[in-house]
Amino acid sequence: MGILGGNPKDEPMHYGEIFAVWQASTTARSAISCYQAYFYHAGDKDLKNILDDLIDQAKLEVKELDTLLTHNGITPAPIMPERPPVKLEDIPAGARFTDPEIAVKIAADTSIGLVACSQAMGQSLRVDIGALFGKYHITKAALGVRIMDMSKEKGWLVPPPLQLKRPEPVKA
Repeated sequence: MGILGGNPKDEPMHYGEIFAVWQASTTARSAISCYQAYFYHAGDKDLKNILDDLIDQAKLEVKELDTLLTHNGITPAPIMPERPPVKLEDIPAGARFTDPEIAVKIAADTSIGLVACSQAMGQSLRVDIGALFGKYHITKAALGVRIMDMSKEKGWLVPPPLQLKRPEPVKA
């Protein structure tokens, strides 16, 4: 059946798959570190819950992606150290991220993650890799809806200009 027949886990990864998996693992590591900092800056309970879920998801992705990399003889990126806990009131006002700022950033990150997952799915020849990114895509989409709903509820969502009325066409 050829080199790409049989059990997908026994098939070699092509360079695009390798880079997509390595980049996703590295990005998830960065997200863990960043979202831990955001967690300490956040004051809103709902925002903290979403940040917890984002951190848990990123940790799962690192574990699964690194397993895939090491199984294929590729060294994952180094792990970043855990951030030490800090109390919200110990962060100076001028240095603190506000809840609306955090919500916008995690919404943007989630949106970018959806695009990255779609691209990885589209370039994957190995079914298991495409399915893994499909699973991440579904999870990110659900998290994105939660972030958007929370941002709307809290009044943090700033929509782009809305065109309520169309201008009358000018007749020459």
